[in-house]
Amino acid sequence: MGAVKSKRVPRAVREQQMLDAAVLTFARRGYSAASMDEIAEAAGVSKPLVYLYLNSKEDLFSTVIRRESEALVAAVAAAVEPGATADRQLWSGLKGFFAHTAAHPHGWAVLHQQARTHGEPFTREVAAMRAEIIAFVTKLIGAAAKETGCVGELAEREVAGLAHALVGAAESLAEWVNVRADEGTSGEREHPSAKDTAATMMNFVWAGLGRLTEGGRWAPDGLAGQESASGVRR
Repeated sequence: MGAVKSKRVPRAVREQQMLDAAVLTFARRGYSAASMDEIAEAAGVSKPLVYLYLNSKEDLFSTVIRRESEALVAAVAAAVEPGATADRQLWSGLKGFFAHTAAHPHGWAVLHQQARTHGEPFTREVAAMRAEIIAFVTKLIGAAAKETGCVGELAEREVAGLAHALVGAAESLAEWVNVRADEGTSGEREHPSAKDTAATMMNFVWAGLGRLTEGGRWAPDGLAGQESASGVRR
């Protein structure tokens, strides 16, 4: 009786296995140090098969970045509570962001650490992902301003800047939260949940945004809105 042949793995499934192995390898070793041999071994396939399916190392890394970016954007979008107030939508989106980055720390390491330090075309892929998230946050902050009747200076001039600042702060917080035990002295601390991390972000951002929508502004020496005799705002 002949040997039983193993069931052939569909190409789409095998390709995802290779990408999973690539994410893990790139996150742990870095793009420059990672080798196609390591990726093939981690995926349980031959190196020629990796090249056949995913071409060069550069193409593989670009595909990994694109896949992880799309997954992150989809997770944030899916977490948002439709029809809720702007602050509730932002909070639920942040929860989705922090939950996804916590569940996929290697994917987040590739996006936040590796892809940003190796030039084009990798930085372009990450920039496209950030642009989608920033556009979403810009829309929510603009909606919050309109909900409070603030449609003047804040709505026209500051919303985009606030959105960029919020996304940057969330990325930094995700990096802090997702530090692994083997990456520093903070490994013994208990990592906060996605809900708690999102609440921290909202406490940092929303209280200040609330003051802005009510017309409050910070300025040196309390000179908000005042101009010097020369007409230059101080």
